[in-house]
Amino acid sequence: MQNTGKKTIFTTVSIDKETGGLVDRISKRYSLKKSEVVKLAFRYIDKASINPAEAPESVKSELSKINKRQDDIIRFIRNYEEEQLNPMIRATNSIAVRFDGIVKALETLILSQLEKSQAKYNTVLQKVSDTLTQHADVINEQGKQIGSLLKLQKKNNAKLLKLISLYADLAACGVMDGKRRENLKTEIMNLINEP
Repeated sequence: MQNTGKKTIFTTVSIDKETGGLVDRISKRYSLKKSEVVKLAFRYIDKASINPAEAPESVKSELSKINKRQDDIIRFIRNYEEEQLNPMIRATNSIAVRFDGIVKALETLILSQLEKSQAKYNTVLQKVSDTLTQHADVINEQGKQIGSLLKLQKKNNAKLLKLISLYADLAACGVMDGKRRENLKTEIMNLINEP
C-alpha cells in the first residue's frame, strides 16, 4: 500500500485456517499483500452488491440467468427494430426516393431551361453578328468610296496644280511668244477636258 501521508489504522480480523490458506494462495498468485487481497475482495463485494451470506448459485443457474437476460435484450432489440427502426428506415427510404425523383426532375428542368436559354443566346448572338457584319460591309464600302474619292481628289489636285502652273506660264509669256501662248492654251483646254 502507498503511504499517502495519512496515518493508516489497522485492525485485525480472525479467520479460520482454510480461509487463511485461500488468502495466501490469492496473494501469491497475484503478487499482492494479504491486506491488499482482503481490501480488494471487500471492495469487489461492495461494488458488485454481493451478499456474502447467500450461498453462491451454481454455474448452470447463473448461465441460465445470463441467457434469460440475453434473450430479454434480444427480444427488446427485435421489438425496437420492428416498432421503431424499420418504420424509420422505410420512411427514410421513401424520403430518399422522393428526393431523388425531385432532384432528377429539377435536373431535367434546369437542363431544358439552359438549352432554351442557350438557343435564345445563340439567336441573339447570330443577329448581333449579322448586324455587325452588315455594318462592317457598309464601312468597307464607304472606305472604298472614300479611297476612290481620295484618288480622284489627288488627281484633281494634281490637275489643278498643273493648270495653275500653265496659267502662270501663260501669264508670263510675252506678246511675242504667240506660238508658245497657243500651245499653252491648247494644253490648258486639253487638261480641262480630260476626264
